[in-house]
Amino acid sequence: MSDAIRHECGLAYIRLLKPLAYYHRKYGTAFYGLNKLYLLMEKQHNRGQDGAGIATVKLDIAPGHQFMYRQRQSGAGAISHIFQNLNQEVSEMEKMYPDFRKHPGLMKGYMRFMGEVMLGHLRYGTQGRNNVEFCHPFLKTNINPTRNLSMAGNFNLINTDELFAILDAHPTTSIRESDLGAMIEMVNYYLCLADETDPQNLNLEGVLKQAASHFDGGYVCGGLIGNGDSFILRDPNGIRPGYFYKNDEIAVAASERPAIMTAFNVAFEDVKEISPGHAIIVKANGAFSHAEILAERERKSCSFERIYFSRGSDAEIYRERMQLGRNLADKVLHAVDNDLKNTIVSFIPNTAETAFYGLIKGLEDYLNETKIQKITTRNLSEEEMKELLHRRVRIEKIAIKDVKMRTFITEDASRDEMVQHVYDITYGTVRSGVDTLVVIDDSIVRGTTLKQSIIKMLDRLGPKRIVIVSSAPQIRYPDCYGIDMSRMGDFIAFQAAVELLKDRNKQNILEEAYQNCLQAEADNKLNEQNFVKAVYDTLTPEEISKKIAFMLCPDDVSATVDIIYQSIEGLYDACPNNKGDWYFTGNYPTPGGNRVANRAFMNYMERKEGRGY
Repeated sequence: MSDAIRHECGLAYIRLLKPLAYYHRKYGTAFYGLNKLYLLMEKQHNRGQDGAGIATVKLDIAPGHQFMYRQRQSGAGAISHIFQNLNQEVSEMEKMYPDFRKHPGLMKGYMRFMGEVMLGHLRYGTQGRNNVEFCHPFLKTNINPTRNLSMAGNFNLINTDELFAILDAHPTTSIRESDLGAMIEMVNYYLCLADETDPQNLNLEGVLKQAASHFDGGYVCGGLIGNGDSFILRDPNGIRPGYFYKNDEIAVAASERPAIMTAFNVAFEDVKEISPGHAIIVKANGAFSHAEILAERERKSCSFERIYFSRGSDAEIYRERMQLGRNLADKVLHAVDNDLKNTIVSFIPNTAETAFYGLIKGLEDYLNETKIQKITTRNLSEEEMKELLHRRVRIEKIAIKDVKMRTFITEDASRDEMVQHVYDITYGTVRSGVDTLVVIDDSIVRGTTLKQSIIKMLDRLGPKRIVIVSSAPQIRYPDCYGIDMSRMGDFIAFQAAVELLKDRNKQNILEEAYQNCLQAEADNKLNEQNFVKAVYDTLTPEEISKKIAFMLCPDDVSATVDIIYQSIEGLYDACPNNKGDWYFTGNYPTPGGNRVANRAFMNYMERKEGRGY
């Protein structure tokens, strides 16, 4: 229902700890590693559909032969394109060598991506640049194997300009404009220094400690080194997710725990979380470590991962989304005056389904308590008893997205009309003028789709009232750690707050916050305080929600429209171990977040269209 939120990205890493011949004997194919890499990537395709890439390092390759390979593809279907290319390469080899698949050594020698160390990446382009040059992995090449580096990641860095200033580096334009460009340059810089110090014994842990000390942002990044060493590194606040699994055959890491569980058929407890500030490191000889790179800071794992992005098949995320929905039950009951008899509950989009089930359980708890109270305190007739016992929360499938529908018309008025029909609605489910329709969504960011499409669509069913419920709190501040929410004026909660201040003749609050930002920028202290918080200080969440409902309700809608948001307390209760809440509270885990929020607000006040970072 809500406007699409862009998010980058997904990571997949595999290190085979046995020779390729071992997997050929045990599993019947030397493609074991590549097959698993494909599975890991496909099971995380929700994390990136703008492009993909893979890189491979071959161990124990004779001097003079290439040991590192990379392939990237932009556009939809990138994963399939990459692995179709690999299949084509196999077919061509089989024409020359019919028994090709029976000889792992021959396969490794002639196939580019038949190696022991593999890195895969899925990309959402959050800055409007989806050409292949921006797809991960990136490469740094050198005649010396230890100075060859391939990297990919799920992250945003806030201080790329500072990193390049430290390095005084001048890479190509496309690399210069990328967070990964800054990261790979920094890691490679210390990699080369370490190689000069002791070329036979690379201290990869030391390299990562030196490089990561300069990073400001949220990240899980992976790297393959030409000598066969490899790593997956997580930021010290644990902002971005990362998991790993290891046995005596394989070491694997990914952004999603269920992807590892499914691809390798292992139990929940076998898949471990990469600790914040730590890296899993696998040396060329197979030695494995889960090493502290940076001291762990206050845990601020991104709550949007839990609410929206991560796959709901993860056991913890499933429980958390259920609880997010359950925690909204009291607010919904209050909104409908406890009249469940004349209330229908549904959800849009499909990603909100788990929170919907939680909401239903919360409403059923209330209904059951009501039944018990009436049974124990009233002398009910048999007919009244039957009616009471058969009473249920009314659930309907209200809207179904037409996946074939495309709004190809670009002229605004016609396009708005077409947008209304992206969803099909189920007629005959609502009693016109009688029922209240409650619909839960993951989040409400900009509200554009609500106003242009959803509310009008739901109104055609004839409900007396429409209650839109967000399983996330009000999104008030930009993100800079991997989710594409960078412009202050895009947020409907911010727009509502500004309108409320204008209604109350308190525009001076906006100007004072702006002047504070200007002064902080002049003093080089823009990252020390989030001055945008002042915009919300005099307003309650309920006042902002009411204003949002007014702003998003089209003039031609007959039903009364209310909007309910999750509370911050409800978020903490549902996601107790993942309190990365800066979108909602403005409490950023790193100083760079304050700078981004203040810059986004300054852009708004100056009517600039630029991003906050």
